[in-house]
Amino acid sequence: MLNLAVDIGGTFTDLVAQDDSGRLFVSKVLTTPSDHSEGVMNAIAKAGVDLRETALFLHGSTIAINTVIERKGVKTALITTRGFRDVYEIGRSNRPDAYNLFFERPVPLVPRSLRREVTERMTARGEIHTPLNREEAAAVVAELVKSGIQSIAVCFLHSYANPLHEEALGEVITSIAPETYVTLSHHILREYREYERTSTTAVNAYVGPVVARYLGSLRDRLRRQGFDGEVLVMQSGGGVMSLATAVQMPVRMMESGPVAGVIGSARVADALGYPQSISFDMGGTTAKASLTQNGNAQIANHYYIGGYNTGHPVMLPVVDIVEVGSGGGSIAWIDAARGLKVGPISSGAEPGPACYGRGGSQPTVTDANLVLGLLGEDSFLGGEMRLDR
Repeated sequence: MLNLAVDIGGTFTDLVAQDDSGRLFVSKVLTTPSDHSEGVMNAIAKAGVDLRETALFLHGSTIAINTVIERKGVKTALITTRGFRDVYEIGRSNRPDAYNLFFERPVPLVPRSLRREVTERMTARGEIHTPLNREEAAAVVAELVKSGIQSIAVCFLHSYANPLHEEALGEVITSIAPETYVTLSHHILREYREYERTSTTAVNAYVGPVVARYLGSLRDRLRRQGFDGEVLVMQSGGGVMSLATAVQMPVRMMESGPVAGVIGSARVADALGYPQSISFDMGGTTAKASLTQNGNAQIANHYYIGGYNTGHPVMLPVVDIVEVGSGGGSIAWIDAARGLKVGPISSGAEPGPACYGRGGSQPTVTDANLVLGLLGEDSFLGGEMRLDR
């Protein structure tokens, strides 16, 4: 039997498999943004792997985090306790980049026009202070659905202590709009700190339909090829979760691809006698770095998607990775002050950098590397893909 692992990046999809005798199968293909599962199946076909002989499918992906960084998620609404509509945008009072005259706070994934309040209140002890007004809540949900939202995040004050009102609103949403993706904050993060909990919930709702659509397509394609083994998805904290859990809590797979790389590099470095090491991973959309100490990856209890200064806080365990929105496919552009900038928008795999010859017309890091002679025109992807200078 085979164990199979696939990682989807912004530009390429990579596969490695191993059978009981230790024989390895590897392949690398272009990612297919319109349906990422197609790229996975292309990688499987290229490697010559028989899914009927595969027991485990282990999966890492940058789909969720790239969706946030490039702001390509679905139209998302946020419902919260009356009086707390703007907690998500106000955030904390700190100014992380104090000497930057042009500093701007992160733009919320949910605009104010799609943030709503309902009458309800729990105390910090989990006691009902003000009952949930179900009629008002139903009217709010109906209005949001009419506006065309695809996903709803619900984050009530002190729901970590008592989730009764969030559960009730979840039932209301399901009864009115059963096709709408719903994220209740107590399912994602049952801790205090209102801003971080709201942000984490909003991120989950923003990427949820995108990830659910992809994982559903992947599951169906695998089944059609005769796969009846187990599918496990890498978590940001280094563990794995089932496919069903990943659909409900995609925010836990934000760093799933990069984290697998950090853990792998830590094992290799330790085996070579280097317990302290730095791993660096530059993909098509982002570049990541992480420090290994005593042979182990470091775990943080929260992080910021897109960096501390202007990123979105996510209060979940994660392998401590620092990342910037600058990868091989990141597009170079000129700002209002005529300064050269790179990223965070990436050309991805379709059309990809201009030198791929797939219709790309904007300059990227990969194009610059080719012109500078750092990449070979005929040796890219093992010679399978010729770059066009």
